[in-house]
Amino acid sequence: MKIVTVDIGGTHARFAIAEVSGGRVVSLGEPITLKTAEHGSFQLAWEEFGRQLGDPLPKALAMAVAGPVGGEIIKFTNNPWIIRPALIHEKLGAETHTIVNDFEAVAHAVAHADAEHLVHLAGPDTALPEEGTISVVGPGTGLGVAYLWRGKGGYRVQPTEGGHIDYAPLDGIEDAILARLRKRHRRVSAERVVAGPGIVDIYETLAAIQHVAVESREDKELWQLGASGDDSLAAAALDRFCLSLGSVAGDIALAQGAKALVMAGGLGLRIKDTLVASGFADRFKAKGRFEGMMAAMPVKLITHPQPGLYGAAAAYAQAHPDAR
Repeated sequence: MKIVTVDIGGTHARFAIAEVSGGRVVSLGEPITLKTAEHGSFQLAWEEFGRQLGDPLPKALAMAVAGPVGGEIIKFTNNPWIIRPALIHEKLGAETHTIVNDFEAVAHAVAHADAEHLVHLAGPDTALPEEGTISVVGPGTGLGVAYLWRGKGGYRVQPTEGGHIDYAPLDGIEDAILARLRKRHRRVSAERVVAGPGIVDIYETLAAIQHVAVESREDKELWQLGASGDDSLAAAALDRFCLSLGSVAGDIALAQGAKALVMAGGLGLRIKDTLVASGFADRFKAKGRFEGMMAAMPVKLITHPQPGLYGAAAAYAQAHPDAR
């Protein structure tokens, strides 16, 4: 059965045709990316996708959205579109649909990912377990957290707000990062540090410790400088980010009773080599009496090029297992 699968963020909406059968994604076509700012509504973007595709669209829709789902109206943080699920059939002609949160879609992608799309980061270089809980963590604009549970009857995904747990510093430098953030936020969550924008506060804290005056830089520039090694302070901030990410990822896996953890997101892909070479693995397993258990946990990075599209299609396939 062919379906339209869509991944909608603040800036872009990605569309593709997927084929699902027997509860699985059989294939995913080449995606078409549209800028949300250039289309007045999701319906207009849907119609543009159909025009570019040049074929009638399937009457089944899988959608991953960057925002909460489940209400009568879906709104986006950085996108003026509004989607009313009750009107999908009338407006789009889709007879069936499945809508999930964008990071929930990523967890579905992890559940279906082949070994070729899972790169080893830490712990034993073994396959993901066929039974039990797998934590999924994705640093990006925020810190996405979900988990999937596998059993003999299949799997299920649970999205969470785990990125908003309290940030727990482990040394004097992280104490200083926390003190800096607390001047602006009464409560400092993990994603204030281990999401993309967090590198700015890490960088400026390190500069203050060094008594070095630095100009204000945006996070995108700092990521580039840190990865290239052209700026030693930015490189140090990147290393510190990896340490903190290891600590937070380990906390989440420990709290969720996981047997494995998968890192997701474009940021994880960009810093993969730094993660492997950094103290990420040591921080991940440094959980006191449970260090042995954590050290035995495989940690992977999903490298699928379109986890949102693929995961949305997988969510549809799970919700409609009889689709042929």
